[in-house]
Amino acid sequence: MNVLSLFDGMSCGQLALKRARIHVNKYFASEIKPIAIKTTQFNFPDTVQLGDVTKIRASALPKIDLLIGGSPCQDLSSAMKDRESLQGDQSKLFYEYVRLLKECQPKYFLLENVGLMDSESSFAISEILDCDPVRINSELVSAQMRDRLYWTNIPGDELTIFWNKRISQPKDRKIRLQDILENGYTDREKARCLLVSDSRPLATPEKMLHRYRDTGFTTLIFNSPDFDLDKGVRYMTQTELERCQTVPEGYTKNLTRNEAADLLGDGWTIEVIAWIFKGLST
Repeated sequence: MNVLSLFDGMSCGQLALKRARIHVNKYFASEIKPIAIKTTQFNFPDTVQLGDVTKIRASALPKIDLLIGGSPCQDLSSAMKDRESLQGDQSKLFYEYVRLLKECQPKYFLLENVGLMDSESSFAISEILDCDPVRINSELVSAQMRDRLYWTNIPGDELTIFWNKRISQPKDRKIRLQDILENGYTDREKARCLLVSDSRPLATPEKMLHRYRDTGFTTLIFNSPDFDLDKGVRYMTQTELERCQTVPEGYTKNLTRNEAADLLGDGWTIEVIAWIFKGLST
C-alpha cells in the first residue's frame, strides 16, 4: 500500500498503520514544520518528505492507495472567535486535500477535524467528500478527552439498515488520567484535550490554576492527594502527554518537553486511527 499523508505532523498516521498491522510500501508525507519532520525521520527514516502541500502533484507520485490528513482547524472550531470557516487562511488548505483526492484517486481516504465545528463547515465537507463523518471521542481509548470528526470511505464493522458498513465506536477501556500519571494526583477523570498551547506553560502556580479551573485549557497534576495548591502543582510530563495520545513512550524523545507538547497537541490519538484503519484489512 502506498500512502500519501497531508499535514502529516509527526506522522501519527504512520504509527496508526503500524499498530493496525497494515503493510506500507511507500509513505509520502507533506509537512513543513521542522520539529515535526525531525521527529518523523527519527522514528521512520524511510518516510518520503514532500514539503508544502500546495506544490504536490499526483503526476509526480506512484499510484496512491490511501490518502490521509487532518487539515488545519483554526478557522473551523466553534471555540474560536471570529472564525472564517473554510475560507480562513489556514482551514482553506482543506481544498488542497480535495484537489489531491481528485488527482490521486486513491481507493481509500481519511480526513480528520475538530468535533466542535460549525454546522455549515461540517455540512460543506460532507457534501464535497460525499460522506458523513463518524464522531469519536478519544476518551474511549485513552486518558484524554478529544472529540473529533472523521470523514472516510474505509469500511467499518457495523452494518446499517441500508447495508452499509459503518465504523462503530471503540469499546470504552475506562482509562483514567490517574492511571497514566508517573506520579502525583488529579481531581479529574480525564485530561483536557491536548492543545498546542500546552507547549507554552504558564510560570506561576496562580496563573496555572487560573488556566486550569477558569478557562479549562490545560491539565494540572497536584503533589498531594488533597489537591492543595500550596503543596505544589505541575503540568503533565512528556511521557504522560505521549500516553494521552496513545503514542509509544519515547516516540518524542528527540524533542524537549515543550516541543513534544506542541506536536502532540496537534496530533492524532493513535488508538482511534488504528481502530478506523482496521477496515483496510477487510
